[in-house]
Amino acid sequence: MCRGRIGLHKAPRAIRASREVRRARQTAGAARFLKRAGAGRRKGLGMEKFPMTPRGFEKLKEELRWRQQSERPRIIEAIAEARAHGDLSENAEYHAAKEAQSLNEGRINELEDLVARAEVIDVSKLTGDRIQFGATVTMIDEDTEEEKIYQIVGDQEADVKEGRISISSPIARALIGKGEGDTIEVNAPGGSRSYEIIALKFV
Repeated sequence: MCRGRIGLHKAPRAIRASREVRRARQTAGAARFLKRAGAGRRKGLGMEKFPMTPRGFEKLKEELRWRQQSERPRIIEAIAEARAHGDLSENAEYHAAKEAQSLNEGRINELEDLVARAEVIDVSKLTGDRIQFGATVTMIDEDTEEEKIYQIVGDQEADVKEGRISISSPIARALIGKGEGDTIEVNAPGGSRSYEIIALKFV
């Protein structure tokens, strides 16, 4: 008899959780519909393209897939479970899950926009003796004689620690159009620095 009573108590909670899963999915679906509708209204206005390497583009798509296929369902389940606990006014788990959902959906929208606007450039097919997007440049700091190697990439894939600098960065802007043997001067927060370009390649 005791087991039967416990089962009866658990049933409403399971039903509520199931309903909340459906409700959360419907909410997410409505958000996606509104986004598509907005995109439809903007169609024809033109989208500003930006350059990106294949490596950076694949990383964007990988994050987008993860957020859509893994993170979104996980958050929906978390919201449903938190709702099933009862009063939402003081339900910290529920509010945390809703905030996570908002952040995730916002990032998904951002990634979808970036993927749609990216102009993927196969750097390995580029040639020439002038620095342009995708070039890997070796240069020497004329003051310290320290060697630096940077690849010029898109804004979304830049990582100075890994040797990838944004095409809109001060160093990249100074490098564009230059060649081996040229000297550039870069104004940075720490002061002006001069570099001699000793090599460039496209890989």
